[in-house]
Amino acid sequence: MRQARRHCLTSLCGAALSAVPLLSWARPPAVRELVAAGTRNEAIFERLPNGQFTGLGTDLVRLLAQRHGYQVRFEIYPWRRALEVVSGANSDMLVAAYRSAERQRVMRFSEQPFFRDDVVFYVRADSMPVWEGDYALLKGRRIVVINGWHYGVAFAKALPQLRVSVTNTVENGLRMLAYGHVELFATNRRDTEPVVKTLGLQDKVLPLAPMIDMQDAYFAYPLKPRYPELSAQMDRMLLELKRNGELQKLARRYGVTLP
Repeated sequence: MRQARRHCLTSLCGAALSAVPLLSWARPPAVRELVAAGTRNEAIFERLPNGQFTGLGTDLVRLLAQRHGYQVRFEIYPWRRALEVVSGANSDMLVAAYRSAERQRVMRFSEQPFFRDDVVFYVRADSMPVWEGDYALLKGRRIVVINGWHYGVAFAKALPQLRVSVTNTVENGLRMLAYGHVELFATNRRDTEPVVKTLGLQDKVLPLAPMIDMQDAYFAYPLKPRYPELSAQMDRMLLELKRNGELQKLARRYGVTLP
């Protein structure tokens, strides 16, 4: 009798287990964390006082993550360190990098740029050197540049003949210029104009024509990425957003120029 009851219970349990969908016993899919690195970049990659990140670049990374099932983590560094973190494969992508031959040796770039910058010299309003796009005219002039920035092929070629010092921030570059420590500050207008206003330098410094260069900015990735498909996913999304007008809307929202 007891054996019969045990047989009955075993049969019932087996039937109950067989009725449970196999899916309920499967492990949940692993979360794919996407680590995006950058430096403070006006309207592109900024961290608010509450710790949240904002800007055109961060919006695009979040949209990509939603589409492809990534969980995003943003990291912010000084620019030179941000380059090293991504080229060393300690982050999955770099937000907003100008493309250069030197950088392409250590990182892979998206095919599609997502904004454009005017790169210029800022000078003091009371001391405007002759420039005219000729670097020979700047020989002996004191120039400050941002550590790790790329200013275009012509600037890089002229660099050995220029008298250049390095700083790590736009704020420091503007102060060096305003206080007379240098005569020219090489930077881009998008990052610099808001800082000019914040420092109250509107009547003291101004951009010098002509431009140094015009640079398109991209997402960049390690040469040996964790997610080999990431670059192509971003390129497809950027093309789609350009075609349907959504990228233009985002650019207007942040006051950013598109290529």
